[in-house]
Amino acid sequence: MRKKYAATFIVAVLIVGGGLFAWGQNHASDAGSTVVEKAPALSQQKQNQEKQAAQQDRKTAAASDTKTQKPSQSTNGKAISSGQAVNSKTSVHQSSGVKSSESAAKGSSKTGGKNNFINTYSVEHVVSNPESITVLVNKTYRLPAGYVPSDLVYPNVPFTFSEKLEKRKMRREAAVALEKMFAAAKKDGISLAGVSGYRSESRQTTLYNNYAKKDGVKAADTYSARSGHSEHQTGLAIDVSGITGKCAAQSCFAGTKEAKWLAEHAQEYGFIIRYPEGKDAITGYKYEPWHIRYVGTKLADEVTSRYMTLEQYFGSSVPVSK
Repeated sequence: MRKKYAATFIVAVLIVGGGLFAWGQNHASDAGSTVVEKAPALSQQKQNQEKQAAQQDRKTAAASDTKTQKPSQSTNGKAISSGQAVNSKTSVHQSSGVKSSESAAKGSSKTGGKNNFINTYSVEHVVSNPESITVLVNKTYRLPAGYVPSDLVYPNVPFTFSEKLEKRKMRREAAVALEKMFAAAKKDGISLAGVSGYRSESRQTTLYNNYAKKDGVKAADTYSARSGHSEHQTGLAIDVSGITGKCAAQSCFAGTKEAKWLAEHAQEYGFIIRYPEGKDAITGYKYEPWHIRYVGTKLADEVTSRYMTLEQYFGSSVPVSK
């Protein structure tokens, strides 16, 4: 009997002990889940700290960049902001002292490229060497008041008029080159004729004033130069047409065989199409396939092969007297 009660007691103890053990395990699991829930919170705190550190690093870097930026620079009296490219290499044309940007020339393409040129009547500079074959004359760069080239001659080429007028003249070097070019064109079956070469400052003043009166100043500025700003006054520029004078100094000249020949061969004789198609925002003038400018064979070849303008070639490196 005693053995029976003892066995019953042992079984009861085991049952009670097992229940207590199971209860303890359940509560231990709940406590563990609480600890697990703390882990994401700790991770988020670390991420926030790392994010704040990264933001601080960016602020420090930005401040450093601001301190290292260079202030505005000036080239020939024209301000250039730190965001603009300043040409680091320049070459000097011995005949004129005109500096041309090597990097600008290399960086230019048929799309034009970006250069630090200025071409507006609101800024005016007088060129320091008007006798230079490579002199830049446009809306910003003007010739000295009353300038007259010292070596004007009459080139031996046909013109669209018979009178021996002043506008037949060109500077000697340009006149010789023009004669060679006309002769070469003749061999190719192209008969060229001069339309208008040298113009005095007073003559240009009269022409411009008439155009401005007729079409208004804004329109006149797109196809005619103001006094002192005309390439014709240099004696290095001339308007050319076919021997018949058809489409002379008119937009229809662009479709003629004479215009096509000039575009293909003018640079071989030191001339360039001074106001090319699609460059009016740079040159300041509409496309003029008839207006050629003598600059010498070396410069003419470089400018033409790169489809550049003189503004793009020289950039902002043009010596002036004021």
